[in-house]
Amino acid sequence: MKQLLLLFVFLFSIVGIKGQNLPIGWEELTAPDFKKAVELSEGVCVIPMGVVEKHGPHLPLGTDVYTAREVSKRAASKEYCIVYPYYFVGQIFEAQQQPGTIAYSSELIYKMLDETCREISRNGIKKIILMNSHGGNTTFLQYFCQTQLDKPKDYVVYLFTPSVDAETQKKISSMRKSTTGGHADEVESSSMMAIRPDLVKINQATSEPGVDMNRLQQKNVYTGIWWYAKYPNHYAGDSKDANAELGEISLEQRGQQLAEVIKMVKADQQTLKLQNEFFKETLSPLNTPIRR
Repeated sequence: MKQLLLLFVFLFSIVGIKGQNLPIGWEELTAPDFKKAVELSEGVCVIPMGVVEKHGPHLPLGTDVYTAREVSKRAASKEYCIVYPYYFVGQIFEAQQQPGTIAYSSELIYKMLDETCREISRNGIKKIILMNSHGGNTTFLQYFCQTQLDKPKDYVVYLFTPSVDAETQKKISSMRKSTTGGHADEVESSSMMAIRPDLVKINQATSEPGVDMNRLQQKNVYTGIWWYAKYPNHYAGDSKDANAELGEISLEQRGQQLAEVIKMVKADQQTLKLQNEFFKETLSPLNTPIRR
């Protein structure tokens, strides 16, 4: 009995040391606990990113923000890191014609993210993961990551790019009633039903069409108006059969993948090393060695 008690105390101490009962959210931490959180997270922070935009006639404007935050919190509960507050300053020019959309200037969205990363770094966190839940942010965030090479930094920005888990995707496909989608569709609506069912008005899902209207047919060229040409209602899919069970599967898949990325990023010593090596060589390009 005594040995079992000692074992219990030992195991409890390990759990206590690991978790320390610290909140996940940056804004939920006290200043003293923030210092502990930076240490426990091994200097890793996730920024959950979305925008404020229309999501069909049935989902809240903050759907992307809610989803990004939920996935980030699920991941951090598996592999502890600090999760930045709701972040909604993103690229959403293509939905300016819809009620409730907040579309900041291109200069501001870049500057806001840049200064946010700098402030996170100033607080001792040197590994920043961007967790994006809005399709319109994708190319902007890739560009942002590339511009991290414009001048030396003592931190690294990682963009979470989830892959398709074939087994989970097969399960999701078998549960779906619809075959089209992309925005406020069956899966995204299901996720919101799992996160904030009180904000989902699924009875309004069929009040507007979410079909591809294909109003612009051009080959081998790209224009910014492509989304408006296809989905002027800012709704792509048929979500009337959305359900929380499907949403849970989708959320858990992304949460697990992000947890694995957080763990990998914690162990990563090479990216910053290569980044510093690169910046050193930019000072004297003629002396850059040929590597074989």
